Amino acid sequence: MSLDLGFTIAAILFLLVLSGFFSGSETGLTAVSRARLTELERRGSARATMALALTATRERLIGALLLGNNVVNISASALATVALVRIFGDSGAFVATIAMTALVLIFGEVLPKTYAIAYPDRVALAGAPIIRVLVAVFGPVVMLVQYIVKMVLRVFGVDIDGAQNVLSAHEELRGAINLHHKEGTVVKNDRDMLGGILAMQDLEVADIMVHRTRMTMIDGDEDPKDIVGMVLKSGHTRIPVWKETPDNIIGVLHAKNLFAALQKHNGDATKLNIEDILSPPWFVPDTRAIPDQLNAFLKRKSHFAIVVDEYGEVQGLITLEDIIEEIVGDIKDEHDAVAMGVRPKPDGSYLVDGGVAIRDLNRAFDWALPDDEANTVAGLVIHEARTIPEVGQAFSFHGFRFEILKKRRHQVTAIRMAPLKRDIDESQSG
Repeated sequence: MSLDLGFTIAAILFLLVLSGFFSGSETGLTAVSRARLTELERRGSARATMALALTATRERLIGALLLGNNVVNISASALATVALVRIFGDSGAFVATIAMTALVLIFGEVLPKTYAIAYPDRVALAGAPIIRVLVAVFGPVVMLVQYIVKMVLRVFGVDIDGAQNVLSAHEELRGAINLHHKEGTVVKNDRDMLGGILAMQDLEVADIMVHRTRMTMIDGDEDPKDIVGMVLKSGHTRIPVWKETPDNIIGVLHAKNLFAALQKHNGDATKLNIEDILSPPWFVPDTRAIPDQLNAFLKRKSHFAIVVDEYGEVQGLITLEDIIEEIVGDIKDEHDAVAMGVRPKPDGSYLVDGGVAIRDLNRAFDWALPDDEANTVAGLVIHEARTIPEVGQAFSFHGFRFEILKKRRHQVTAIRMAPLKRDIDESQSG
């Protein structure tokens, strides 16, 4: 009797260990990062390859683990019931239920799953070889169970075969980056750079170009001496040159070529023929995707392009630097303006130039202003107001109060932005 009891206790303990193994493996293999496993596989880890193969068919994996877990839990409970009934009689079943519930809960569920959540990579890699065999052995049974489950769900109008992940890979990466930033593991600059790379997939040339209203252009009929002065004053290395009308761009004047020609004529600007030193203009459509434009810059070995719309009218210009700034943020040099068009005020408001890009504001101040319908702050105000506002008018939306300070004809040039009080209170209480 005592020998049988010893074997029974040993069998129960062994089954509890198996229960913990199945529970921990389930949590580890579902919580482990497939990106991390892919990197380990690249480094030559055979266990990572096994784990990736298992997680690729999650339904079959979970089905096999649940099947194994239920078999060992039920077997352990049955053995405990038999053993305790012999010892305590009819009340042994009640004692077995209480005892096994506590043992399975602590040692078969909570303890292994807690460990697996803390160390998912370690658990997934350690259990992958055994779980692979288990999935192969239980494969036919699991497939039958999956079929029954699908049929039952279909009766209730649920089709799991047609279910797809709502988030794209880029959206999942964005979510992961923002989550790690909130948890403090990714600093703001790194988050902005990674987010900028992902955002490029959704941007077109028109979204980041320098609009024609802010372009520096030169009339080719100007006196060469005046043109030299304009180039020096502008601080730009490449400037479009037009004739007759600004839409008729005949070339791009490079400062290096201009000063080389000036030196050739011993500094006598009157002897310059500007058209002889112009580079051919490169026109690109405003609807071109930013990754495509970046590749075009690299392939053409050019840094500068004129942007035109579907009618061939000049809309602006784009440079390689503009694209790089979408990733690394605003690049300042000794010729750039000191401010980015935003001036914080002591009262907590901001004086913002109308042409400032919404993406730049969001990146600089961690705001969440929408940029789907407008690229600039002025465009956002006009879109939300559904009219061209007058100086002195104020509007409240998206958590800010927008007051129009200046206009030039129909263009809003200066806006005062102030966070609404309730948003300030919420941020202070948070």
